[in-house]
Amino acid sequence: MQALAMTLDEVRVFLDQEFPQHIGVVEQIFPMGATLRLPIAEEHLRPGGTVSGPTMMALADVAIYVALLAQIGPKALAVTTSLQANFLNKPSAQQDLIAQTRLLKLGKRLVVGEVEIYSQGAEDMVAHITATYSIPPRE
Repeated sequence: MQALAMTLDEVRVFLDQEFPQHIGVVEQIFPMGATLRLPIAEEHLRPGGTVSGPTMMALADVAIYVALLAQIGPKALAVTTSLQANFLNKPSAQQDLIAQTRLLKLGKRLVVGEVEIYSQGAEDMVAHITATYSIPPRE
């Protein structure tokens, strides 16, 4: 099993310094994955009293970025090249969102990951999101 390139605390500090506008709280990192939590606030809701799609997509994007950072180290310029979202069930407006992330492929230049998003305490997935990231060339 590959050792992580960053600790949980290092990832949190890196995000706060390099990407302070990120959403979600990094709860756990592990080989090829991460878990993030998003406490739901009024700004995350859309008409109809549910969490907006853009909020879930942003959470997933950050979650894959975190999983990637944990594997390769602090590469601020790793960027999303594609993102596909499937919204499956209505998320709760009263429960935190939990993003369970795993990297499916970690190549030299491209990374593919997936995120399953749940309302805390619910069994049914509310969104399934996949994304591809581009890693900057090694110096």
